[in-house]
Formats: sequence, C-alpha cells, structure tokens
Amino acid sequence: MDGYSLVKTIFIFLFCFLLGQLAEANVGVRLKDLARIEGNREIALVGYGIVIGLSGSGDSSRNRATLQSLANTLSNFGLKVSERDLNSRNVAAVMVTSELPPFGEPGDRIDIAVSSIGDAKSLVGGTLLMTPLYGPDQKLYAIGQGSVIVGGYRVESFSNLTKKNHTTVGNIARGATIERAMPREDIKLGEVNILLNEPDYTTAQRVVRSISSTFLTEKVEAVHPGKIAVVIPKGESAMSFIARLEGVFVVPDIDARVVVNERTGTIVAGSNVKIGAVSIAHGDLRIEIETTFNASQPGLTFRPGSGVQTVVTPETKISVVENGSEPVIVQSGTTVGELVQSLNKIRLSTRDIISILQSIKSAGALHADLIIQ
Repeated sequence: MDGYSLVKTIFIFLFCFLLGQLAEANVGVRLKDLARIEGNREIALVGYGIVIGLSGSGDSSRNRATLQSLANTLSNFGLKVSERDLNSRNVAAVMVTSELPPFGEPGDRIDIAVSSIGDAKSLVGGTLLMTPLYGPDQKLYAIGQGSVIVGGYRVESFSNLTKKNHTTVGNIARGATIERAMPREDIKLGEVNILLNEPDYTTAQRVVRSISSTFLTEKVEAVHPGKIAVVIPKGESAMSFIARLEGVFVVPDIDARVVVNERTGTIVAGSNVKIGAVSIAHGDLRIEIETTFNASQPGLTFRPGSGVQTVVTPETKISVVENGSEPVIVQSGTTVGELVQSLNKIRLSTRDIISILQSIKSAGALHADLIIQ
C-alpha cells in the first residue's frame, strides 16, 4: 500500500469515527441528567407548630397538646393563662415539613408543608406562628412562618357538608428561612464521585468510556454499577471540571420494564420490551341475575287470628352467556405495543390486558420486569 492509500484509509477511519461520536452525542443524554455528584443531596426538616386565625375549624378542647402549646406561646409574651381557661377552636396543632437544598445558604427561603395532627376540620385562613425546623442531627436549620394556603374548602351548616380536597393540609411558598447551611464535605485528593440515578453495569461502563475520550484525566474507574470515580486533572479547579463533566453525553442502557397501574388502568412499556411466542385466548363470561318479587294473597275464606297473612315470594332467574373469542397468536420478538394492538382486535379492556400481561409474565414469555403499582 502506497503512502497516498494509507493516508486515505486513515482519513476515512477518522471520519467514520467522528460520525459515530456525533451520532452517539445526538442520541445520548447529558451526564447531568443521568447522575449526580456525591454530596449533592437534600435533608429532611421537621418541626412542631401551631396555626392560629382559624374560623372555628381548629382543634377541640380534647386536644390537651394544642391547649398547652397555646398557653406556652402566650407565656412568652408575659401572659399567664391556664389551659382550663382556653376554649377556642381557632387554633390547630400542626407538623411542618420541608427539605433543605444541598447548597442553601443562610437567608435563602424554602417552601414548607403544614399538616394538622389534631381533630381540626380545616386550616383555611390560618397563619403559622414561628416554627423551628430541625434536621436528623437535631440541629436547627430553618424557621417557618406565614399564611397557610389550602387548595380546597370545607363548608358546613346544619349538618350539611360541602368539601373539596384535603383541608387539613396546606403549603406556604417560601415560608421558611434557612438559618444554617447543610454541612458539606470538600472534595478530597482531587477526586469526584459520580452517582448514577439508575445503577447499571452497561451504563457505568459507557460513562467511563465517554469521560475517558473527553478528558485527559489520570483515573476514571467504575467502583460499582452506581458509582464512577474521576480524578480532577492537575491545574484545573473542581468547579470548572464538574461543570464540563456534566455536559458529557452518554447513551444509557435502559432496563426492559412494563409498569401497570391496576387502579387507573394505565400501561407503560419501553420500546425494547420483547415478548416470546405465546397464544392467548380470552373468553367473555357474563352472568345476569333477575329477581321478581310476587305477593301471595290469602283466600277470601280465612278466619281472623288463624295466622294467615300476605307473603312476598322472590322468583329468581339466572342466565349465563359465554362468548368465545378467537385466540391471538403472538410471534417471538413481538413488542408490548404490538401485543396491545393485537389484543384490541378482540375488544379487550385495559384491565383485561393487565391480567393477560401478568399471565404472560408467569408463563415466562415476557422478557421484562413487570411492576404493578
């Protein structure tokens, strides 16, 4: 092979390689959407508080904790009131929950949720008093306060009730102020760990290859299917490297899953879900029961006090109709979408299709995880 042919061959090879990389980047997903950096996580916050200003829809006097909380709150303002002197349904004891973002700083505001823990009927129109929110380490991280917004209503008058949604749960947008930042660990020894949202061996190896071909780093290693360790190149800051790392495109390997919801009759399946060869026959069995009540009247010649009286006798008619249907033959390699189209030909409902999918899974012909919600 002469020099010209060798250069031409190398050029064609590089051109095809670049086209493959571009095609992979176009159909791939950003690493930012597939994984997160280790340490970037939220922590749960919880606190106990009281909601005031309710129009007679708060906790009753049976809730001693609510009365004690109100008495303690008033004592902070120099008012000494006994619990026995409090008989108002304008106050409700609540639990306040929220989540502290990973990079929240003191002074930032976050949303909070307010839920009644007593026998309050509604939190509509209430105001949450200053409530400290604590983390799992029992340290104070935020303080919540504000007007409770309830997405519903409850109107009751003379034993007539009209209600929409849950009126004992509400939200306060930006209702808490962060007082303490989340403790964070600095990146040690110039190494950053990537945690996949869906751990998978194939996806982890593709992430390693994509990072290795994009960055000149000393180490890119898949510790396990959900964690990839990457050493930050020398002379580059962690912030700039992570920012570029999030833009790497990866083609994830998606597990074959079929998710069905029996309550709503919803079926969701991926395009790569295959079904083995199987024959399906479905019969429609319909049972009708009709009952007629007849009255048996006594004759005209009967003596009073003899115990003869009118008797109601039921007459029941039961009919069973079973309509057979033609079996549906499914070839090997058929997708779930094609199967649903085939089953629609015999006019099956969504719930019937869910039952058939369960039977196919039991028969070993559904090559996917069947998740029933």
